[in-house]
Amino acid sequence: MDQEKYNLLSQIQSPADLRKLSVEQLPEVCQELRQDIIDEVSVNPGHFASSLGVVEITVALHYVFNTPEDRIVWDVGHQAYGHKILTGRREEFATNRKLGGLHPFPTPVESEYDTFICGHASNSISAALGMAVAAKKIGDSQRHVVAVIGDGAMSGGLAFEGINNVSSTPNDLLIILNDNDMSIDHAVGGMEKYLLNLDTNATYNRLRFKASRWLHDKGYLNEDRRKGLIRLNNAIKSAISHQQNIFEGMNIRYFGPFDGHDVKEVVRLLSQLKDMKGPKLLHLHTVKGKGYKPAEKAATVWHAPGKFDPETGKRLVDDSCGKPPKFQDVFGDTLLELAEQNPKIVGVTPAMPTGCSMITMMRQMPDRVFDVGIAEGHAVTFSGGMAKDGLQPFCNIYSSFAQRAYDNIIHDLALLNLPVVLCLDRAGIVGEDGATHHGAFDMPALRPIPNLTIASPMDGKELRRLMFTAQKPGMGTFVIRYPRGRCHDNDWKCDLEEVAVGTGRCIRKGQGLAVLTIGPVGYDVEAAIQESGLDVAHYDMRFLKPLDEALLKEVADNYSTLITVEDGSREGGMGSAVLEWMNDHGYTPAVYRLGMPDHFVEHGSVDQLKHICGFDKESIMKLIKELKKE
Repeated sequence: MDQEKYNLLSQIQSPADLRKLSVEQLPEVCQELRQDIIDEVSVNPGHFASSLGVVEITVALHYVFNTPEDRIVWDVGHQAYGHKILTGRREEFATNRKLGGLHPFPTPVESEYDTFICGHASNSISAALGMAVAAKKIGDSQRHVVAVIGDGAMSGGLAFEGINNVSSTPNDLLIILNDNDMSIDHAVGGMEKYLLNLDTNATYNRLRFKASRWLHDKGYLNEDRRKGLIRLNNAIKSAISHQQNIFEGMNIRYFGPFDGHDVKEVVRLLSQLKDMKGPKLLHLHTVKGKGYKPAEKAATVWHAPGKFDPETGKRLVDDSCGKPPKFQDVFGDTLLELAEQNPKIVGVTPAMPTGCSMITMMRQMPDRVFDVGIAEGHAVTFSGGMAKDGLQPFCNIYSSFAQRAYDNIIHDLALLNLPVVLCLDRAGIVGEDGATHHGAFDMPALRPIPNLTIASPMDGKELRRLMFTAQKPGMGTFVIRYPRGRCHDNDWKCDLEEVAVGTGRCIRKGQGLAVLTIGPVGYDVEAAIQESGLDVAHYDMRFLKPLDEALLKEVADNYSTLITVEDGSREGGMGSAVLEWMNDHGYTPAVYRLGMPDHFVEHGSVDQLKHICGFDKESIMKLIKELKKE
C-alpha cells in the first residue's frame, strides 16, 4: 500500500490499531478508506456504492467497540468492504470475489470479525438478538452486540419479526439503521417513507439521553422504571407531536436521525449508547455512493458498476455490439410486449426492477408494475392475491432469494393453482457472488410441489415462447428459470408461439449414448458433442415438471447409457427426476448425472466454477469420450 497516499490506513492492521488514533484523525481515516475502496473496486469489480456510503459508520463502530469480542452483525453484505479492509484483510482485498480469494460477503469462515453470514438481507436483527441473549445467558456482561441494517433491508419481513422479538426479550442490543433510501434501486414502501419523514428533534434526544444517563448513574432507573418512563415519555411526545414513533411504540429507545457521515458525531453517539441498558436504535442518514460524485448521482448504476476509471468516472463496459442479449433483457422486452397484448398482465419484483429488467415495463406502464421492496414472500403472496381476483402476475425473483418464499409458493400459489408466472432469474451458477447467491436449489425444492409447471429455456427464443405459453388461460402456477448472462441466439425476437406443456425436443440423434439437458447448459453439451466428433444423441428436456414421458420412453428404448446435465443441484434435480422415471417404468440404463455437487460452491467466474463442478464443455466431452470407449 502506498504509505504516502494512505498515511493512516497503511498503519491499521486491525481495529486495535484504529483505536490508537485520536478522534480528530478519524475523518482522514475515512477519506483514505473511501479512496482505497474506489481504487480497489475500479480494477477488481464488486459492490461499490453501498460500501462508500457506510464508511464513517464502519470506522466509528470499530473505534468505539472492542471488536471482535464485541459483535458487529452486518446486514446486506455489500456494505462491508470497509469493514474487511479495517479487519486485517487490506492486503488481500485485491482477491475479493476471485476464485480462492476473499469471500464476496462477510462470513465467519473467513474472519473472526465477521460474526454472521450476510449474503441475503434482513437477518441482522434476529441474529444479533440471538447473540445478545447468548451473552446474557453465559454471563458475559462485557460483550456488546450491534446490528447494522440498511440498504432497504428494513422492508424485509424478517427484520420486523426480529424487531418484534427485540421489544419483548430482555437484551441490550443496539440496532443501527443505515438509512440511505436505497436497496439496489430506490427503496420503496411505507417503512421507507416513514423513515424519510420521521420528525425527531435531535436536541430533544440529546437532553433525554443525558437525563436517562444521570438517573441510571444515580441508581434511580431500574428496568421496570425505565420501561415505565419510556411509555410515559412516548405517550406525552405522541400527544404533543401528533406522531407515534414506531420503534418507541415497541419500547425500543430511538435516537436520531443523525448525519451518518459525521464520523466524530457518530463516535460520540456510539460511546454514549454503548453501555446503555435495554434495546435501542440509532437512526443515521447516509448517502449511497458518498464521496464519489458519479456514484452519488446514479447509485443504482454504481451499485456494482464493473471496472471503471476512478479519475473520470467512465465505466469500462465491454462492447456488446453484435453479442446476444442477456436473458434478463429478453425477459423485460417480452414482458412489455405481452403486457401490451394482455391487459391482465402485471409485474411484481422484490426490489430488483433494474436487475431483472422489469424496469422496461415499469417505464412504459408504471401503474402495472409493483416493486414491493426486499420482501420475497410478500411478492409471491401479493401476486397470488392479484391472480385470485383476475389478474395475471409475472413475479420475477432471483433464484437464491426465492428460497425465502418457499412456503408462500406452496401455500399461496400452488394449493389453489393460481395463474402466477414465477420467473426465477440468476438460476444456476452466478459466479463471483458465491454460495449465498448461486441459484442451486430451485429445481430440487420446487419439483415435489403439486400443481407447478417448471420449465427452463435453452435460449432467448425459448424464453419468449415459454413466457407466452405461461400467460395463456388455464396454465396455473408456472415457473420459468433462467441464468445470469447472455443468451446464445442473436435472432431471439421470434414470433410468440405456444409450447406444449411437458414436451422436450430432440436436438440430435445418436448411437448408444444420449445426453439429456435442461436450460442453456444444452449449448455446452452441443459444443462438447461436436468437438468430440462422436455419434451422441442430445435431448433438451425443457420441462422439469411435467416430464416429457414420450421423450423419456424413446430415450430408454434406444439408448443404454445416459448423461444428464443441469446447472443446479445434482441432488434431487433433473437427473434425479429422470432416474425416478426410469425406475418407475422398469428401465435400467446406466445414468451419469452432472450438476452442482452436494456442497456449497464458493465464488469464482462462471466458467471456473462449471469446470470445478464438472459440467463445463471440457468435462462433458471427457465423460462422453470415456463412455463411448466402453
